[in-house]
Amino acid sequence: AAPPSAGAVEDQAGAAGRPRPRGRAPRRPSGRERHDEKITVYVSAEELMDLEHTRLVLRGEHGLAVDRGRIVREAIAVVLADLEQRGEASILVRRLRGR
Repeated sequence: AAPPSAGAVEDQAGAAGRPRPRGRAPRRPSGRERHDEKITVYVSAEELMDLEHTRLVLRGEHGLAVDRGRIVREAIAVVLADLEQRGEASILVRRLRGR
């Protein structure tokens, strides 16, 4: 099965009845806008090729012309929403623990 979209994960978090921390809006990627903050992330050649392949699949098969940064921001939003919703059972915790 395909991983849930950021919106689906957010919707599930609300449906589960788990309260959000006060003052926190649902996680949404920033999308296409000017960004003032920057981080540097080093990736392997294979990871970069996978990211570029994903960009091309999104464009060719789904009609979505997005850049690699947008894909990364979407992925971050999905993973952080899953962590907030599922905690210990989240995909991030499981992967970081090697499970």
